Amino acid sequence: MNLILDLLFPKKCVGCKKEGSYFCQDCIRNILQTDLVCPRCDRLAVGGQTHPICRRRFDLDGLWSLGIYQDSLKNAIQKLKYKGIKELAEILTDIIIEYFAKYQPFILDQIKKTRGVGWAVIPVPLYWWRENNRGFNQSALIGQSLSKKLGLDYCEGIKRIRYTRPQVKLKGKQRKENIRNAFEISPNYSLSPRPYTLLIDDVWTTGSTMRECCYVLKRSGAKKVWAITLAR
Repeated sequence: MNLILDLLFPKKCVGCKKEGSYFCQDCIRNILQTDLVCPRCDRLAVGGQTHPICRRRFDLDGLWSLGIYQDSLKNAIQKLKYKGIKELAEILTDIIIEYFAKYQPFILDQIKKTRGVGWAVIPVPLYWWRENNRGFNQSALIGQSLSKKLGLDYCEGIKRIRYTRPQVKLKGKQRKENIRNAFEISPNYSLSPRPYTLLIDDVWTTGSTMRECCYVLKRSGAKKVWAITLAR
């Protein structure tokens, strides 16, 4: 059946439109990666760690992003998110794992120190209406795939409790106000056996959503929260 579908509707690269796969190796190699930044001040930071001077009690401990939100990576995220090409979640996660294996980023060292014990992968949730309308949560797809490949627990530990306007249409301060008090810890989720979190989302823009999620996690007992995104 898959062979017939591939013949009738051949897969095309989201970047160059070449047939054969949704993301060809040439376009993957063209993903623009740049130096990591502090999630608080957006300035260069070693390994993406939050600068000591920027640290706040309930804020993120660091930010790691695969690449810049442009060209083929931007197209891949949009095709996953708005066109429902779910295979791209697995492909993009494989690219993250390949990068981790090659460059051994600081966040991977943090996970290795505990041999993965105590870590949980948690996606930024969608409001139930939006997820039902779309049919899936792209951050959950990425989180599920990443947790399997890293051998970590996957948990939908945060719940979005009210509808919010799409962040893409808002400015910085508006984003912060829009997302305030929009999340809570999911019922029956306990942080005590998993105090370290990889918080997953597709794109980091101003960071308002992930900071609010981090605030909820740390208020509930999380000791460390790192933001992981496909792009920024």
